[in-house]
Amino acid sequence: MSDALDPTPFDGYDALLLLSFGGPEGPDDVVPFLENVTRGRGIPKERLKEVGQHYFLFGGVSPINEQNRALLDALRKDFSDHGLDLPVYWGNRNWAPYLTDTLREMVTDGHRRIAVLATSAYASYSGCRQYRENLADSLAALEAEGLDVPRVDKLRHYFNHPGFVRPMIDGVLKSLADLPEDVRDGAHIAFTTHSIPTSAADVSGPVEDHGDGGAYVKEHLDVAQVIADAVRDETGVDHPWQLVYQSRSGAPHIPWLEPDICDHLEERHAAGVPAVVMAPIGFVSDHMEVLYDLDTEATAKAAELRLPVRRSATVGADPRFAAAVRDLVVERTAAERGSAVTPCALGALGPSHHLCPVGCCPSRAPKPAAAGADSPYA
Repeated sequence: MSDALDPTPFDGYDALLLLSFGGPEGPDDVVPFLENVTRGRGIPKERLKEVGQHYFLFGGVSPINEQNRALLDALRKDFSDHGLDLPVYWGNRNWAPYLTDTLREMVTDGHRRIAVLATSAYASYSGCRQYRENLADSLAALEAEGLDVPRVDKLRHYFNHPGFVRPMIDGVLKSLADLPEDVRDGAHIAFTTHSIPTSAADVSGPVEDHGDGGAYVKEHLDVAQVIADAVRDETGVDHPWQLVYQSRSGAPHIPWLEPDICDHLEERHAAGVPAVVMAPIGFVSDHMEVLYDLDTEATAKAAELRLPVRRSATVGADPRFAAAVRDLVVERTAAERGSAVTPCALGALGPSHHLCPVGCCPSRAPKPAAAGADSPYA
């Protein structure tokens, strides 16, 4: 952590916005929420009801909102404990509290320069650019209402920040220790993340990173290697590992990143692997895709195969992650002041850019996006 940096916010920074995906908080919310998520795609309501069965298995409640509330509490406590006087707000893309409403509240409260933390750690269209488009849409709505438009600065990708990575290392170590002793040393690690179309992966990150898998795959592989190396150093066992994918959706004829976690478990079992630890490194918290795709579907597949599995914890509201967010705010503050700063980062890739460059994670239909080099709201 950059503890030597001045924690006093940049003169214009006066709030932090936690920007997330959102989720239903009861059975009546599920279909309207899915309509928000899929707006513009022409998906029939009956199909959305089918998709919503995953949520209905858990009472129609996604855990993501409660987890964001826990993260808000952790951030506020960490900021207060370390003298960072920065109020924290929360807005979602697809459910209440909606982003536009939260930004309106922030402007009404007098905030004019806002740091933004998205609950997505890696480069991709859906994990970065789309949030920036959402910010631009909301700022345009405020402008149309005659309100002052604040400046918003999105904090950099934090996939390799030690405060994000260390809790995941500890989660894998705990899962390995929880396996039966006779299969523990032979266990493989399946690092999982959300599958996305290969066409989107290939153009993720800055233009120079475009290619096979783009920055999305490179970043996940880098973090997986860091975790695997740490596990080896701390246990003395070099566990084989692979990056695998989950939560695929969309038309079957469109190529998405593979292999799927359930297919991977079948392959590992057929190869004689005695156990697998599933480590969801692509997710900040245990939201619906983790609870259903890993804890329900993949765990059922493993039981069918009689393959011992454990699922390691996501970072969630871990105090080390809250401290990492403080570090990111202080780091960006120093950069905005023009002060010299050495960003914290593990692995081979180094720290991500502060400002998304032109051509980074492009969308199929170009739209204005805030908090980047091409922002209409500089």
